[in-house]
Amino acid sequence: IESFGRITKEICRFPSFFNGPLYQRILDLWNADHHTHAPILCVSFAMLEWFWMTQMEPYDEIDRFFNLIKAPDRDYIIRDDFLPFTKALLADHPGLEFLSSHQEFQEKYAITVITRIFYVVNRSHSGRITSRQIRRSDLLEAFQQVDEEEDINKVTRYFSYEHFYVLYCRFWELDHDRDYRITREDLLKYGDHSLSHMIVDRIFEAAPRPFENDKVNREFISYEDFIYFMLSEEDKSNEISVRYWFTCVDVDGDSKLNNMEMRSFYAVQLHRMQCMGHEVVPFEDMLCQMMDMIKPANTDHVVAEDFLQPECKNVSGALFDALFNLNKYLMFEQRDPFAERQKREDEFECDWDRFACMDYNRLAMEEEVRE
Repeated sequence: IESFGRITKEICRFPSFFNGPLYQRILDLWNADHHTHAPILCVSFAMLEWFWMTQMEPYDEIDRFFNLIKAPDRDYIIRDDFLPFTKALLADHPGLEFLSSHQEFQEKYAITVITRIFYVVNRSHSGRITSRQIRRSDLLEAFQQVDEEEDINKVTRYFSYEHFYVLYCRFWELDHDRDYRITREDLLKYGDHSLSHMIVDRIFEAAPRPFENDKVNREFISYEDFIYFMLSEEDKSNEISVRYWFTCVDVDGDSKLNNMEMRSFYAVQLHRMQCMGHEVVPFEDMLCQMMDMIKPANTDHVVAEDFLQPECKNVSGALFDALFNLNKYLMFEQRDPFAERQKREDEFECDWDRFACMDYNRLAMEEEVRE
């Protein structure tokens, strides 16, 4: 199997760590197709030629990637399909070698990578990734990048260890009883109690969940659910997070956010401002400011598409923060124009990358103090 590496990389043009799963897939398909008395355990040239003619030559690189990851009898990818590939990555990548003796962290890293993939690629939240979704995503490019890049943290899409560490530690801080699920009371503590109880209730009741089934207990949030929440909370400038939060605040489910819904969320914020001694911003003033920034097509209500206009990218999160995240809303109200310009000119591609870098440094400093 070691000598098969050049075939994986140079002929099939898969990432090098696909070597083991590719080798096993050829054996599985050959044995299933040829009904041999005893299963073949070693790939021959004839088997490779057969695999190339049937599984590779008729397809472009995206469909080859899709077909290798999914099970042969399905036309979509489920989360467990990625496990052999994340396991191979953990075994092969020099940037993850230090995890070799930490089984639990290896498992949680794999879960995090797979959940982040579904968050970005599977926008229908069906738990099934289609060929079309792969084609519209950057997933193949990210797999190729992580294969070539020795510093895993430079691969900020999906694979960064630092990003995993931030997500896992934030979850761990809230999961006091260590049962890998958190309650409403736990989530209220997120971000120094920045979220209103009203939005926390809506997260539990309505927020998209990555691998939900009919029997899910919505009294709790799993680690995978938390990843969806946190990626959406710390970067509200992309379509995925906009739709996540719009689903939460659209209480009547009519795909329109009207003044009555906004007023009910903001009433909780007003009460919190008063209790904490902050200067109160009346609802009408807040709404006027937000509508001036978002410029919705209809003045009676806001739809998700209003947030997704190119000119709204950097301010789309402000309305959501005004409705349910008091700390971030107050920071927005008191923002420094110079700091905002610096943020636009820094090296980070998105708000999530910026947040993850800062939070990882915070966690690292806290770890140093403890030692």
